[in-house]
Amino acid sequence: MKPDTAMWNLQNHKALVTGGTKGIGEAVVRQLLDLGAAVFIIARDADLLSKHLADYRQQGHTVEGLAIDVGQPGAAQTIMQAVRERWGKLDILVNNAGTNIRKPTAEYSPEEYDHVMNTNLRSAYTMCQAAYPLLKESGKSSIINISSVSAMTHTSSGSLYGMSKGAMNQLTRNLAVEWAADGIRVNAVAPWYIRTPLAGPVLNDPEKLARILGRTPMGRVGEPNEVASVVSFLAMPASSYVTGQTIAVDGGLMAWGY
Repeated sequence: MKPDTAMWNLQNHKALVTGGTKGIGEAVVRQLLDLGAAVFIIARDADLLSKHLADYRQQGHTVEGLAIDVGQPGAAQTIMQAVRERWGKLDILVNNAGTNIRKPTAEYSPEEYDHVMNTNLRSAYTMCQAAYPLLKESGKSSIINISSVSAMTHTSSGSLYGMSKGAMNQLTRNLAVEWAADGIRVNAVAPWYIRTPLAGPVLNDPEKLARILGRTPMGRVGEPNEVASVVSFLAMPASSYVTGQTIAVDGGLMAWGY
């Protein structure tokens, strides 16, 4: 029996990726495009976004983009209005935009709290809320939230980061149940340390890197494509019965006790 190739590609699918020009987001965009999807890229840096759009179009891909900060009030509504005007549909939403401020809990300012929570959590919530009508119209759609193992265990990334990602995991579970009847699947992907610009300050410190590798059974840092591959699976029809899950991409970290 031959495999159903339609289950393993994204032809005729429309996807939106936040934070889509760097790190994990960039890898997700590239994989979705290679699988046949059209991708709407959201990023703050207008110049970098324009460069990516030009490169992808030169390669023959269908891409759109909007330079906007998803953490700002009203951003999600602006984004979804643009998607509706240009495409009229949306099948895949990847909430990837994120940030972090690493410091002891007692030292966070109210402004830092707002910045991390707005960028990591509020943006994902408002994007899901604003995208709901378009995703429902699709009938078979998928939301993938980029979480973190920091949501499930203590790491040195700081309490605000863990809080924001922990709440994202609960949002994932709630929406998976609430929106199942609308044909919307909702899952999360939780990476450990991945070689990205956001993780650079930590991975470039030999002492910190040694501690990370010492706690990772596979003995290495992950690559953006390894996270993007799991995101791609959750976006494809092949994962049509998977919803409400948080999948760790962590080299074995969460499975390794003392």
